[in-house]
Amino acid sequence: MSRRALSGCLAAAALLILQAGVRADQAQPRKTGPVFSADKGRFRIMLDGATVGTEQFDIAANGDTWVARSSTDLQAPNGGEMKAVGELRLAADGAPLHYQWSTVAPKAASGSVSFENGAAKCSLTIGTADPFLRDFHFDDPHVVVLDNNLYYQYAVLARVYDWAAAGEQDFHVVIPQDMIPGTVKVKLAGSSGPLSELVVTTPDLEIHLFCDANHRMIRLEVPASKVVVERE
Repeated sequence: MSRRALSGCLAAAALLILQAGVRADQAQPRKTGPVFSADKGRFRIMLDGATVGTEQFDIAANGDTWVARSSTDLQAPNGGEMKAVGELRLAADGAPLHYQWSTVAPKAASGSVSFENGAAKCSLTIGTADPFLRDFHFDDPHVVVLDNNLYYQYAVLARVYDWAAAGEQDFHVVIPQDMIPGTVKVKLAGSSGPLSELVVTTPDLEIHLFCDANHRMIRLEVPASKVVVERE
């Protein structure tokens, strides 16, 4: 397993592309039971204090399952634009069922992941090339999707975290756009005013999630990359 950081660049610039760090240890089993409630809104994405993009997101029930969708528009420092779209279907206890995504710039790409009994079957298509296929297998069906430039997935992670148990919890993750699996650690760090802070760590990076009393993500900070994602 590669030990990749949970960071990268948009185009050749310093804008963070959130990628889950990979670690060799095993994730702990997740607590079962309903974890979601309806939520929708818009995040403002900032780099070094300047607004560089926005993300519209929606998390809603669909029968016995939940669907989390988002669309991100980013402005690269070189003047180019990037758009990413993702849709994640989940069981009521947070286990993923299916994920699909697409980007239209800087190059067209799309992909999907089907989850079943701890297996993640990934497909990636770039341009008109044949799809690249890869399967990953985990010992727990509660895998977390943390894909590039789709920050709402950290709002999903904040819901899947077991707040009642608190403490440090390990999560299996998969990054579909990069076809990379691994694990991250999430720890409840305390409160900052009315918000509670979760710290997501890999060997290389820390991401801070600030959530309200209903466990909705209000703000995300990556100090090392000077990236802030804030609910409007």
